[in-house]
Amino acid sequence: MPRIPEELAGSPSPMLPEPHSQHASEVGRGDRFEFGKNWANFLSVLDDRRIEQATRSLVTMLGVENLQGKSFLDVGSGSGLFSLAAMRLGATSVHSFDYDPHSIASTREVKRRYFPEAENWTIAQGSVLDRDYLGSLGTYDVVYSWGVLHHTGSMWEALGNVVPLVAPDGRLYIAIYNDQGALSKWWTFLKKTYNRLPRVAQGPFALLVMGPREVAMAGWYIVSGQPMRTIHAWTRYHEQAVNGRGMSRWHNIIDWIGGYPFEVATPEQIVQFYRDRGLVLESPMPPRHRKMGCNEFVLRHVLPSD
Repeated sequence: MPRIPEELAGSPSPMLPEPHSQHASEVGRGDRFEFGKNWANFLSVLDDRRIEQATRSLVTMLGVENLQGKSFLDVGSGSGLFSLAAMRLGATSVHSFDYDPHSIASTREVKRRYFPEAENWTIAQGSVLDRDYLGSLGTYDVVYSWGVLHHTGSMWEALGNVVPLVAPDGRLYIAIYNDQGALSKWWTFLKKTYNRLPRVAQGPFALLVMGPREVAMAGWYIVSGQPMRTIHAWTRYHEQAVNGRGMSRWHNIIDWIGGYPFEVATPEQIVQFYRDRGLVLESPMPPRHRKMGCNEFVLRHVLPSD
């Protein structure tokens, strides 16, 4: 497994904010996965290819060539990769915030590596459930929150809280876990179990849960005469349009099995929820029966005259 970069490892660290007491308490009880530590590990494999793929995925979903003249808000910045992509696309301002102190440290490290002097990229610790904090941010042309709001423990509140952040005619780009009915309840149980295990047992548990799926996939590729696809599923994962987004397969597996709190919604629920609040779907409607993972949505905050 990739190691945490030296500058993010250990305690205390000058880059690491004081842990949010509520966040630390939730982690201690096993009620929250430490997403930030996983993203800190991811920084050890971050390279230009992954950054380029993340940037391309942002351009593709938003249907733009660049973000020049646009402000960008990264809600739940995680590793900081997509804040970096927005900067590379020429956003006039980028604000990144996250609830997890290690995610903030990771985002600051990415900024240090690539845009150390940029005054138009600001980073802070905050919660999408904190309306006072959100009220201090103003509005943005692009509000981005990929795979975040369903991990807050209060998904529908979080989904509603981001609406006032989207400027008139601005875009909201989110990804939310698909509702798989009984299977989603089973995944909730597995995720809760992972977080309540001793740290030394979490990696083996992830392999126990996800290993059979990986082996079955490899077997299928071999039987179908495509053995190299097994290797590419790992070595070229960052190139995949939806799941890759510049990420790594191992870190996404840990993010998936450990990702708790965990809530889900159908595409129709998301689209109707935002339609009632003045945001209309611009991206294609996700397929209703997708088996596993996130549905992506790009929604436009319509003007009263639209």
